[in-house]
Amino acid sequence: MVPERETVTRERHPAGATAAGRPRMPRLDQPRPPRRRFLPEWDPEAFGRLSEKIARFLGTGRFIVWMTVVIIVWVLWNVAAPRHLRFDEYPFIFLTLMLSLQASYAAPLILLAQNRQDDRDRVNLEQDRKQNERSIADTEYLTREVAALRTGLGEVATRDWIRSELQDLLKELEEHRRHDGHAGHVVFPAERAERPPGRDTDDR
Repeated sequence: MVPERETVTRERHPAGATAAGRPRMPRLDQPRPPRRRFLPEWDPEAFGRLSEKIARFLGTGRFIVWMTVVIIVWVLWNVAAPRHLRFDEYPFIFLTLMLSLQASYAAPLILLAQNRQDDRDRVNLEQDRKQNERSIADTEYLTREVAALRTGLGEVATRDWIRSELQDLLKELEEHRRHDGHAGHVVFPAERAERPPGRDTDDR
């Protein structure tokens, strides 16, 4: 019996070089460790907000005024300053390069800000559409309820209807009295049949 247990234990828990060389499988009940990335990471939302701020600034008159002032100062400095102090002589190649870089960066930033605005508009339109659908459903429900109330009120006895019915009943009673020819006629003949003969008043 003892050798068999030792064999089972060896099969379940291998030792030696075989156990050391077997790759360890990751457990499914634990999250994977984060992988190392060689590229820098950034927050897309923060970058998007920065691009929107830059795009808003580029679309203002302040930016145009500042850019005009910088270009004028740049040109005057490289024309009127001493030759050893000039850093971009005519035809101002460095200025052209700077303006080209500005335009090349401004266009993607503006497109990114526009895409973010389109996404917000799409979300707002979707929310407005759902709100309109809920409003239409509520309006239809209230319309059905009002129609049901009107139908129910049409079947309820109103004061005018009861008054008209009572007036018709009084007219019928007056016609019966006139037809009988005397004022002391009992309205309900069954009452006279129930009373004892010879007595017109109730016993006290």
